[in-house]
Amino acid sequence: MEKHQSEWSKSIPFAEQKVIIKRMFTFAKPFRKTFFAAIFFALLLSVVNILMPRIIQTFMDNYLTPKTATQSVIFFFGALYFFGVLVKAVIWFFQWFLYSMASLKTFQHIRVLLFEKLHTLGMRYFDQTPAGSIVSRVSNDTETLFDFWHVFLMLLTGVFAVGSSFVAMFLIAPHIAMINLVFLPILLVVIWYYQKFSSVIYRNMREKLSQLNTKLNESISGMTIIQQFRQEARVNAEFEAINEDYLRTRYAMIKTNSLLLAPIINLLYALAVAMSLTLFGYDALSSPVEVGMIYAFTTYVQGFFNPMNQMMDYLSVFTDGLVAASRILKIMNEEEVTPQQNPGANQQVKEGKIEFRNVSFSYDGKHDVLKNISFVANPGETVALVGHTGSGKSSIINVLMRFYEFGRGQILIDDQDIRDFPIEELRRKLGLVLQDAFMFYGDISDNIRLLNKDITQAEIKEAAEFVQADHFIRELPGGYHAKVIERGASYSSGQRQLLSFARTMVTKPKILILDEATANIDTETEGLIQEGLANMRQGRTTIAIAHRLSTIRDANLILVLDKGRIVEEGTHQELLAKGGLYGDMYKLQSSEE
Repeated sequence: MEKHQSEWSKSIPFAEQKVIIKRMFTFAKPFRKTFFAAIFFALLLSVVNILMPRIIQTFMDNYLTPKTATQSVIFFFGALYFFGVLVKAVIWFFQWFLYSMASLKTFQHIRVLLFEKLHTLGMRYFDQTPAGSIVSRVSNDTETLFDFWHVFLMLLTGVFAVGSSFVAMFLIAPHIAMINLVFLPILLVVIWYYQKFSSVIYRNMREKLSQLNTKLNESISGMTIIQQFRQEARVNAEFEAINEDYLRTRYAMIKTNSLLLAPIINLLYALAVAMSLTLFGYDALSSPVEVGMIYAFTTYVQGFFNPMNQMMDYLSVFTDGLVAASRILKIMNEEEVTPQQNPGANQQVKEGKIEFRNVSFSYDGKHDVLKNISFVANPGETVALVGHTGSGKSSIINVLMRFYEFGRGQILIDDQDIRDFPIEELRRKLGLVLQDAFMFYGDISDNIRLLNKDITQAEIKEAAEFVQADHFIRELPGGYHAKVIERGASYSSGQRQLLSFARTMVTKPKILILDEATANIDTETEGLIQEGLANMRQGRTTIAIAHRLSTIRDANLILVLDKGRIVEEGTHQELLAKGGLYGDMYKLQSSEE
């Protein structure tokens, strides 16, 4: 953990910042026309801001000072200024509306791309990355980018305003305008120092927020276990400690912003106004200085510093967005993708024959969990995998389903390399039933169909009847449209498993893979599940991880695994006759029953 935290406790180098911003701009390309339109209005706004003080200056110097103003002149200048205010308001509206819409579309676009990227990552990535951390990046970090894009608008409007204000000042009093430039390098130094110092704080803050989300996600998911084992006090203490760490990083951010943002700018602005008035005072000693000119100049000084004040305020948003963007790009750059098929893969699963030839596999690239696994499952046969925890049963399923890339050896389907089949074909023809049936929020039909619009209601009902799930579904309020709450908590484990069977069979797979599908069943639905399994296995090649050895006595081949190797193989009767590891396991289970 210390190593992970130290990675986020460093400032982001300038070269890396450029790379991050360049990558972010590529995501904004689809909406560049809207961005450019907003920038055009920002340029117009800076022109209007220059002209507005000139109206007041002309009125004061040409009419008020010489006392030549008439009622019509007063109304004219009042109407002219009011018209300028209206034009300014309209331009400002279009500037912010267009830029906000483009920013909104951009960060939503990034969120969708990030979500799509997650679905291309291999299972190993999710094994190594906490779910809460991923949720934080998809939700919180992408949300930050909405304000992050406004930084660039503030930068552009600031450059326009500073440049136009300086030109206007120079046209009025060149020598005083040049002296005001002295404050510019001071501001740039403050900006550089703030950005360098604050990026460390923001990276720490983002990491603490990610840890907070991880702990929250873990606590909600494991609430049953927490309450069952009375771990509330411990979990609360851990959450409070992480929350306290996050609070400290927020305090550090507030202190930094309070010291280096508005106070510095306001101080420099006050000094610039005082210096300008002093210099005008000296000029007035030798020749008269028009009041309107002083008013316009000081207004331009304000226009010179105000954008910098706003840019400094947004600098914290920029740093926060930069850190969020770097965390998002870390996922975008992740190379732990799902196993890839061979180029031009176009084979189809027809018979359903499965063959493993000396397959070895490692999760970490160092320690093999499968060692030279070889077996054949002929079409329509059932091959059962048994063994103690950690023997490699689930790993065989993982490499067969292409969740992980195996290291050495070959996996064949219908005597063709498994990499020669499109992944879509494998997903259609290989039906997987897991030990824990995961239910999505919605209704029964949606959980069987999984939002596949090609599956009709009649096919859903047919699949449910086939696996014996129709019996309890018909008794539910609403039948196939009965509500399913999160994870299907309102249904028994047996009912959830029957729905999982129906979900698998509705696609009519050629190969059936059962990962301890009968491990968590209840006595109420055990008979229905066994009957459903018998129907599912009929005419299909089946690979079954068996928890209860009594359920696989009719298997054509039973493989006994131990520490990643096949140590025994044969039928139920053959293995019992050998009196080896399988015989010991069967006797132990029989005595317990």
